[in-house]
Amino acid sequence: MSTVTPITQLKPADTRAEWKQSLANLLRDPDELCDLLHLQGDDRKAVHDACESFALRIPRPYLARIKPNDLNDPLLLQALPQAAELIETPGYVTDPLEEVEFTPAPGLLHKYQGRVLLVLNGSCAINCRYCFRRHFPYQEHQIGAEHWQQIRDYIAADPSINEVILSGGDPMTSNDRVLAKRCADLAAIEHVQTLRIHTRLPIVIPSRINEECLSWMRETRLKLVMVIHANHAQEFDESVRDALASLANAGVLLLNQSVLLRGVNDSVGALEALSRRLLACGVLPYYLHLPDAVQGTAHFDVSESRARELRDELQAKVAGYLVPKFVRELPHGESKTVLSEVSGID
Repeated sequence: MSTVTPITQLKPADTRAEWKQSLANLLRDPDELCDLLHLQGDDRKAVHDACESFALRIPRPYLARIKPNDLNDPLLLQALPQAAELIETPGYVTDPLEEVEFTPAPGLLHKYQGRVLLVLNGSCAINCRYCFRRHFPYQEHQIGAEHWQQIRDYIAADPSINEVILSGGDPMTSNDRVLAKRCADLAAIEHVQTLRIHTRLPIVIPSRINEECLSWMRETRLKLVMVIHANHAQEFDESVRDALASLANAGVLLLNQSVLLRGVNDSVGALEALSRRLLACGVLPYYLHLPDAVQGTAHFDVSESRARELRDELQAKVAGYLVPKFVRELPHGESKTVLSEVSGID
């Protein structure tokens, strides 16, 4: 790509605005992004072409943290549509985890013992270009009233299910009235003890963590675990730190999962900085995923041998609790596969 001049316009319109306003004011127009980055010619066309198969969505609070004059900025690379997405790579498919085989009801995935995952909605605040569900048929998994009752009955009938995971999309793009009702319905099932929420909102739109959100979280009997998704230390600013502190004060256990991405965080320096920043914000590293083989994402791939090197280098630099589990998810595995257990690694 061509060199970019300073991005003077990458500022949120009003960081004090309600989260819904930020969600409504996402950068969605490829031309606007190209203008901000001063892209022309083939570079501009590549952005447009990549957006045809996977739409552009970037929150403006997140844009404000991107370094100007740097097309290799680790935050920009996570959200920038590129020509590489259009290359069909052998072995890369639309459903690498074969999730459709584990859906006993629309929106419900039951893959691992003791827990189920709900695709609460298909909406995200940011379309991460490495997303493993970028081809997921969300329209077939809309959870309406009938499906929600079917899901509740399924969970209630299986006493081995003690944890429910809210995923998506991003479940925190749902309003708090809906989330509070879903939480209350699940809390009414005696054997459900933990509600885990996987979300990127506290990172990309930290104003999402407001008093209305914290209120239902404080009131539930369920143990709340929030797994945020941050890939780089640069993603944390004061507003993110404040949001995470509010969650911790509400009794929410905070964990982080990342994806190992070429050009973004595939260095021991980047991983160490991320782990230390997480700790400073009261978040423990949890998982570092090797990228899934999703069509359109091969340019982010990091080899298993390089991942192992990074794990060993990180273990030599930080305390054990700051080293996330380096994992890959396999379609029919009974759990995440830790890197040392992956065939060909050890």
